Amino acid sequence: MSFLSPTTSSIFGGSGNEDGSAATGHGGMLVNESCLDFLMMELVDAMCRTAIDEDTDREVIFYKLEMLGYRVGQSLVERFTVDRPRFTDTLDVVKFICKDLWVIMFKKQVDNLKTNHRGVYVLQDNNFRWFMRMSTDIGGTDSSSKATPYLWFPCGVIRGALANLGVSSVVMAETSNLPQCKYFLSLSQQSQCRSRAFPSGTFQIKIAKS
Repeated sequence: MSFLSPTTSSIFGGSGNEDGSAATGHGGMLVNESCLDFLMMELVDAMCRTAIDEDTDREVIFYKLEMLGYRVGQSLVERFTVDRPRFTDTLDVVKFICKDLWVIMFKKQVDNLKTNHRGVYVLQDNNFRWFMRMSTDIGGTDSSSKATPYLWFPCGVIRGALANLGVSSVVMAETSNLPQCKYFLSLSQQSQCRSRAFPSGTFQIKIAKS
């Protein structure tokens, strides 16, 4: 797996102001976007490189990366929802993930959101930021297989964010055609947020662009 050098800009809502505060209105210094890109490259590579057998230890690698993302997701929600009223509906929580959280992390919204209104949601990103500069000599299935571990950290971020918003979940992800990827969210019916009653079936939800 090879990468092109990431561009230099800021993460968590765009560039900072002259006084070091974030453009999102939250105070504090920002982390350079390139630093996060390089960190993720090295983090996933180190996990795979130190595994005794990458295939048999795949679940262990997933657990470690997912748990790291889980803690980050919890922290992000604590920071960026401090001034917001409490969510009372599960769908609103998922929309927050698709719009606000995705912009904070990847500077874009999720491209597509689908649900069966029974606790299962599919988030699709057609140009996942961390896949934009990835490539392999073989391409195709080989690229997708080697790119998959880079989805496990965001899986944890989503699960951690949902947990801090009162929603228990299982989050998985897949990619078959870079730079596109999909995240599958299975939400617990015991969540603190209320779920609206909808008929069965699969529905597509339009996300208003801000």
